[in-house]
Order: sequence, then structure tokens, then C-alpha cells
Amino acid sequence: NPAMARPREEHPTSAELEVLKDLWHRGPSTVRDVLEVLNESRPRAYTSVMSLMNVMADKGQLVRREQGRAFLYEPACDREATLGGMVADLLGRAFEGSASQLVAHLLDQSRPDSGELDEIRKAIQQYKQQGRS
Repeated sequence: NPAMARPREEHPTSAELEVLKDLWHRGPSTVRDVLEVLNESRPRAYTSVMSLMNVMADKGQLVRREQGRAFLYEPACDREATLGGMVADLLGRAFEGSASQLVAHLLDQSRPDSGELDEIRKAIQQYKQQGRS
């Protein structure tokens, strides 16, 4: 049933996000490159990472191109667009669009140190100076 097909706009799963973070950091990479980084946090099989990355390519999250006998993969969207979409979705679904509620929960959960609080204040100042408030 085509109506039951998964939407192409869905947000990345946590496993997909791990792959995307590595590719955003490093640039176009092979499955083996990504596997090496993922294996630093917990061991995975080459075939499972290859399957995951092929599914991501089929979903339109990754672009796959041949390079010699291997494939190079890169994210279809940049970091800001992907994470921005995830935050916008969370803001709308969980916080009824209230940025102050989201920030209050964020501070409560992440318990930022004074250095991070300074960075947050700077971000708020820059936002005000850009005349967006």
C-alpha cells in the first residue's frame, strides 16, 4: 500500500545520526571509515553498518557514489538543516512552539557549567543584535 510508505522527511534514528555526525565531521567516506569511528564506542559488524548506510542512501539521507571498487557516502543535507529540522519538530510537538519551555527543559536536563552558560548568553545577545526578537 503506497499510502503506508515511510515519509522521506523523517528524522534520523540515533544510529543514523551517529553515521551523519561522523560524515559531517570527516566528509565523504567509505563504510570502513565510518565503521572504524563507530567501533570506538561499541563494536559493530561491517555488514550491519553497510546495510544501515545503504538504507540511509535509499531514504535520501546519504548520497552514494562509486570511487574505484568502493562507494563513498556523504550526507544529503548539511548539519544545520538536519538538526534544525529535529529541533523545530521537538519544539512544535513537545513544547507547543514555546522556546522558553524548551530552554527551561534543556537547562534542567543538561545542567550546563558556567562556560556553557556564557556561550548561551552570547547566542542570545547575537540573536537580539540580529533583530530577530
